[in-house]
Amino acid sequence: MPTILIKKMDLETLIEKKITIEEMESYLPWVKGEFKGFDPKSDELKIELNDSNRPDLWCTEGIARQIRLKTKTLRPKYPFYRHASKNKPFKIIVEKGVEPVRPYIAACRVSDFVMTEEALAQFIQTQEKLADVFGQKRKLLSIGIYHLEPVEFPLYYKTVNPEKARFVPLGFEKEMTLKEILEEHPKGKAFRNVFKNEDAVPLFVDQKGTVLSFPPIINSREAGEVKPGDQNLLVEVTGTDLRLVSLVLNILATNLYDRGAAILPVTVSYPFKTPFGKEVSFPLEMESPVTVQIKEIDRILGEPFNGEKIKKALTSYGHTISKASAAKLTVIPPPYRDDIIHTVDLVEDVAISLGYDSFEPEMPKDFTRGGLSKIETFSDTLREYFIGAGFQEIISNILSSREELVYKMNLDGTPPPLVEIDNVMTAQFSIVRNQILPSLLRVEAASGKAFYPHQIFEIGEIAEKELSLNTGSRTVVQLALLVAHPTASFSEIHSYLETLFYYLFDPNVCRYELKPVVQPSFIPGRSGEIGVHGPGKEESSEKKVGLIGEIHPEVLERWQIGVPCVSITLDVTTLLTLFP
Repeated sequence: MPTILIKKMDLETLIEKKITIEEMESYLPWVKGEFKGFDPKSDELKIELNDSNRPDLWCTEGIARQIRLKTKTLRPKYPFYRHASKNKPFKIIVEKGVEPVRPYIAACRVSDFVMTEEALAQFIQTQEKLADVFGQKRKLLSIGIYHLEPVEFPLYYKTVNPEKARFVPLGFEKEMTLKEILEEHPKGKAFRNVFKNEDAVPLFVDQKGTVLSFPPIINSREAGEVKPGDQNLLVEVTGTDLRLVSLVLNILATNLYDRGAAILPVTVSYPFKTPFGKEVSFPLEMESPVTVQIKEIDRILGEPFNGEKIKKALTSYGHTISKASAAKLTVIPPPYRDDIIHTVDLVEDVAISLGYDSFEPEMPKDFTRGGLSKIETFSDTLREYFIGAGFQEIISNILSSREELVYKMNLDGTPPPLVEIDNVMTAQFSIVRNQILPSLLRVEAASGKAFYPHQIFEIGEIAEKELSLNTGSRTVVQLALLVAHPTASFSEIHSYLETLFYYLFDPNVCRYELKPVVQPSFIPGRSGEIGVHGPGKEESSEKKVGLIGEIHPEVLERWQIGVPCVSITLDVTTLLTLFP
């Protein structure tokens, strides 16, 4: 979760009153924040934000906005920006080549505002937090801010040959090609991995050909070096998801608006269809009304509320009530939020706004003794074995992406059935993983500089699509382990499987067999299907419990892993039924 530094005096200016540290701590539950300290010499407050779905709160302006909404009766008016002028539209023209590289851009103009030192420091901190945390180190989105004076509209967002285009990047004094920036500039070396290939890269220029930036790497020194005292600015966001790009622009525009700036629109013309059309005016009103039943709020929170109390709780938290009746409310979220996708999200806002300490506590009626389930006890036994064998355990997210589960595993020819999430915030977390091996390969891809051999494993939950079940899927506990080093082989990984069954399972109760298998993630002839059955039982009674083998070079190439890898995957849920 992000931790930010904010100036106490700047916060007080934005909320329009002086506050004590104790008052500040009492306000933090409204923003799901934790107070981590205050330095009187630097006047800096350190705050940890505990909600990854509310990037609008990762800044002084966002925290101040939520406090101001709760402590004042004056409600903000939306939209907060002026509408586009038909006489002189300010346009960004997107050219065809950007679609496969980094397709989307959104921007707005900022006027009637003088950039202060503290406002600039906060903008830079917000820019870094949003791009690195929310944007996954600029892969999904990046942010730029520029002077408007030297810029001549229309602006152009296009792709170029990195060896031909050149400009003076921020922080340097010499002109460099884009290829030289990727190889020599600190930001280029840090973020060049966002490009799948570097044959064509994005460039943001004006009508005269003046370079504004090389997204998502670095701004130009001529137009992109903003300093305190500057006026009339352009804020831009580029990325791979238009809704995400639009949300981040709305957050930045709202932050500047809260500091007194006038926000003026920019129209972006796309050569291809987007979720919002081919010509889009930004900032974009993308919030959708959500209807919530009063009875549903009562049921979830466990207390009866009248509609007026709920209405007041939601409006004081930033929402707009468009329709209200005794039975239900229609709520429009503010433009800087895109996390309201279900009734429960609004119920949570009601609870936060009212204050969790305002609810009547209720003691549990049943008292029971807790204990580990059989599957957890069995999993712990497997953990102990592999840790003893020199493996290191990892814990990863159960949500993944189609790219990792299908493309990077070389399964795009025969994609497996997947459990997908509706109304996802980002494609990176859109699918419940159907196997753990991609999580291990992700770790290995980031561990190329660590000493070999690498021996890692994970035991965790996966989801298998099963439409015959009520939920449409079933949860399975799976074990996966990976060995990576220059001479990793099938024989080595097979020895771990052999030893596991020898020590943990009675050969008189069951035995295992390997059968050849054709699986695109593994090298043909060097992989096998693991089956187990008791002695004397029919061959048909054998149960498939996993896979073993050497990872296919195509998979390693797609993950950008430079050494051979071998792995074992075991269905722990099925194993438990075989070895009670």
